Amino acid sequence: MLKTDINCDMGESSPLWDYSLERDLSILPFISSVNLACGYHAGDPGTMHTMVEAALKAGVAIGAHPSFPDRENFGRSNMQLTPEQIYDIVLYQLGALNAFLQVNGAILHHVKPHGALYNMAAKDPIMAKAIADAVYDFDGSLILYGLSGSELIETGRHDFLSTCSEVFADRTYQDDGSLTPRSHPDAMLHSQEASVAQVLQMVQQQTVQSLSGKTVPVKAETICIHGDGSDAVSFAKAIHNALSSAGIAVTSPAKI
Repeated sequence: MLKTDINCDMGESSPLWDYSLERDLSILPFISSVNLACGYHAGDPGTMHTMVEAALKAGVAIGAHPSFPDRENFGRSNMQLTPEQIYDIVLYQLGALNAFLQVNGAILHHVKPHGALYNMAAKDPIMAKAIADAVYDFDGSLILYGLSGSELIETGRHDFLSTCSEVFADRTYQDDGSLTPRSHPDAMLHSQEASVAQVLQMVQQQTVQSLSGKTVPVKAETICIHGDGSDAVSFAKAIHNALSSAGIAVTSPAKI
């Protein structure tokens, strides 16, 4: 049987973001892993605590979603930090979230960088190495989530980490397998039907159509859906139901 993970970025409380704790809680039944903001781009202690408890109750694997220290721009500004600085900020954020897991007798499952940190590390092996080193030194059993075919995935493997290759339900792709920049007018898929079709193609055929119409190979081990927007719950439900109807099991990757 085919299987895949559905992950969602959550706990992103911020004045810059259309954040709804109730919406996050309503999405949990339709996903298998959650990436929780750790305070640097969004999130706060109370939200982290609430979301950890809710995710544990729902049986959803919990991951950290570290970012650049950039609350002013929701972690989407390209920042030029040294490898040592990147190592430190990732380690700091993992520790912050892990505290809430520890008091609940639970363990961290994975790490998925956010925003500009994610996109820059997808192409920059030095940044990818700094992130992978921080993850490995914190807990070598953690799974590193990264863009399919990216430097982050390759570097994580070389650092002896388990990795999970990510594709996106509602983002469009370029011919090289990278995501279309958010500045592009066609960066997002706004139709549930189009997103469902893209997800099924990525999981069943391990390919995606680029904006130019090229068939691009991808490794779809986890599907990212976004939790923002008024229709986020119905979107998550549609993706989950489409996968289940196609006989594809929705489950988080096992830690080794």
